[in-house]
Amino acid sequence: MIRKALLAAVLPLVACAHAPAQDAAPALPDASELPGPSDGVFPSMMRTGGDIVGVDGAVIGALNILDGPNGMLIEVTINPGGLAPGWHGLHLHQVGDCSDTGTFKLSGGHVGKIEDGHGLLNPRGPESGDVPNIWAAADGSAGYEAFSTLITGAELLDEDGSALIIHQNRDDHLTQPIGGAGPRVACAVIG
Repeated sequence: MIRKALLAAVLPLVACAHAPAQDAAPALPDASELPGPSDGVFPSMMRTGGDIVGVDGAVIGALNILDGPNGMLIEVTINPGGLAPGWHGLHLHQVGDCSDTGTFKLSGGHVGKIEDGHGLLNPRGPESGDVPNIWAAADGSAGYEAFSTLITGAELLDEDGSALIIHQNRDDHLTQPIGGAGPRVACAVIG
């Protein structure tokens, strides 16, 4: 009796294993078939960046953005003493304005704001301005590099630019609206 039950349970699985594939994904070209740097073909990459200022208006680091063919590379360097040690939320904001030193509210909200969609781990998101957290060492310095396919450099360089904002606390990538990241402690104009 048990053998018949097991056989009845296994037969449909075996039948499925031998069934032809339905709606197979189209084959992608082999990467070796695409031209690249060894062929003298280089993507047109936009580079932008600028100074990162802290709450007192002093320059605490530098931002470099390189827009490539498959996404955008974000590089942040923070000088010793620039941030409190530990994790900090980091987001791309809608407006390239850091002139309200200390609050940085003129930079607006996140790029690509989605109602209840903030966070890299959010099933309703993420917003295109969401990026991973930055970690500052015991001396307040940091080195950071992240890659995003959620937005392009050209989109950040619209008529009012955009800004990179560093927050006081870590972003949990789920809590609305900013992942519990807290006050804005640093800002860099993009554009």
